[in-house]
Amino acid sequence: MRALVEKITPVRRLYYRARMRSADGQSDESLILDRLAVDAPKTFVEFGFHPIEFNCLRLARNAEWRGLLIDGSARQVADARALLPKHIEVVERFLNLNNLDFIKKAFPRLGILSIDVDGNDYWFLKELIEIQPAVICVEYNSSFGLDPITVPYDPTFDRHEKHARGWYHGASLTALAKLCSAHGYGLAAVSEAGGNAFFTRDGRLDPHTAWKPNAFRESYSGVAHEQQWKAIGQLPFESV
Repeated sequence: MRALVEKITPVRRLYYRARMRSADGQSDESLILDRLAVDAPKTFVEFGFHPIEFNCLRLARNAEWRGLLIDGSARQVADARALLPKHIEVVERFLNLNNLDFIKKAFPRLGILSIDVDGNDYWFLKELIEIQPAVICVEYNSSFGLDPITVPYDPTFDRHEKHARGWYHGASLTALAKLCSAHGYGLAAVSEAGGNAFFTRDGRLDPHTAWKPNAFRESYSGVAHEQQWKAIGQLPFESV
């Protein structure tokens, strides 16, 4: 039944609209952002999103906020444009390091930068951190453990082409923390279910002790993070 609903655009959007009344994020991301962004500029950029499941969804419904959402999926973008308020700009684009300038120019001052692309997350953050957002939210790959590593940059990255289970993508929490630290940010929070890290100017958490496995990945795969690493550890990585 769910598959049928997803295929029929008007029905899918009715279903999404009903779910949006209570939707926020995958875990407690929206609550964390409410806390960390209380004094931030009321602007956000988020890329890699689902129309009713993204970190800044609660803020997108707030008329005081302005946002830019970006995704490479035409259907995701069309659904978001149909469902979200008009003060949220939604752009269809598959991002690479050569087409990020429009993000840098989106807002004079950026409150939140949220990255979840299951691929070049580290490299995009490295390029965009010069914007100096008040809050950075970025997905980390708990399958990588605690070594500061990332996948090599690939402008056409597709995690399911890289590995059948889709576990090879992004960067470890320590890699992201090291990058953010070099630019004056510290780890401020990790989502309850694991997978999303939040950095601010006054973040003081130790990534080694704040790290959590991705509860959703372990639940749906039935494979613990240690075994996930054994399945992908032979693939190419860059230490950072």
